[in-house]
Amino acid sequence: MTDALVAGAGPAGLMAAERLAAAGLRVLVAEANPSPARKLLMAGKSGLNLTREEDAGSFAARCGAGAPGAEALGRALAAFGPAEVRAWAEGLGQEMFTGSSRRVYPVAMKASPLLRAWLARLAASGVELRSRMRWCGLEDGAHVFADGTRIRPRVSVLAFGGASWPRLGSDAGWVPALQEAGVPVRAFRPANMGFDVAWSPHMERHFGAPVKPVALSFGETRIRGEFVVSRTGIEGSAVYALSAALRDACGPDGVTLTLDLAPDRETEALAAALARPRGKASLSNHLRKATGLSPVALALLREAGPLPEAPRALAARIRALPLRLERPRPIAEAISSAGGVRWEALDETLMLRAHPGVFCAGEMLDWEAPTGGYLLTACLATGGLAGEEAARRA
Repeated sequence: MTDALVAGAGPAGLMAAERLAAAGLRVLVAEANPSPARKLLMAGKSGLNLTREEDAGSFAARCGAGAPGAEALGRALAAFGPAEVRAWAEGLGQEMFTGSSRRVYPVAMKASPLLRAWLARLAASGVELRSRMRWCGLEDGAHVFADGTRIRPRVSVLAFGGASWPRLGSDAGWVPALQEAGVPVRAFRPANMGFDVAWSPHMERHFGAPVKPVALSFGETRIRGEFVVSRTGIEGSAVYALSAALRDACGPDGVTLTLDLAPDRETEALAAALARPRGKASLSNHLRKATGLSPVALALLREAGPLPEAPRALAARIRALPLRLERPRPIAEAISSAGGVRWEALDETLMLRAHPGVFCAGEMLDWEAPTGGYLLTACLATGGLAGEEAARRA
């Protein structure tokens, strides 16, 4: 007999299961993949940025908690924000540290030790995990799975994930079934992704090269950081920070991003260095010596078209270099996705209005956040809120 069903064994689903089990319910976690939390493990390969030291209000705002109807997201983060996430991880035996960017990581710098400890604790609390169970929909109050299994629990939490990294399980395959059940879903779009650029052949030698230091500007927003020139375009943390605005502004002719290739130098000082006689030095060598720009930065400078001859104009070009982006990279390559179950479909407890007793959590909800610990924290927080409210209802 199952009191509570959790469909999806990612961070949101496992946190919901933890809260349901803590309330004394018999919990079954059904996962479509052969193993749980595949996307979490992939995130851990680059250090597992679990959360971020930041004021609770600004942290919630960066996750979209101020969006119309998203009060439940704000409630979730108020109850389980950065400080609570860190304490929870430490309770699983994971020593944590804060990096210079205020991002919080486990000292182990990977997800597998945390996940092993978490799964062991869930098993000890009686949570049953079944793999290769693909959810297919709701029929007369029962959850139907691809193998013919039908489960009618007292309460349930759906935590399927979004539409990015489909090879790890987040393939949005659940969308048609929920829509048929009368649940409105906003179409998914890529988030925290790179962009295509129509490079000229001379850029090929620079594919894979990081561009730093650099500042990227779009609209009123300026981001200091770094990015990478790839075969298809650009990607990296500074690009991801602006990706939502760039995506939304991108039309048939693309969108223009502005690069400051010398963010630590004043334009006048740069112009004075460029105005010095170059003697027999080639223009490339003169530019390199006068500006200190890396080979990839110099290549980007030339990519924008003929260089101005006047030192002041050339310095201005270096400080505000236009780069035309053609389109966002496909959602299958994106770190996360935007879109999902619309907020009006949910009440303040994350329960589906059309299906009492069925709750939703994690990236399948209609929210969007940048990288830097926001994504994982909000998934854990919404999973915790959905689990607690489901347990209360049960």
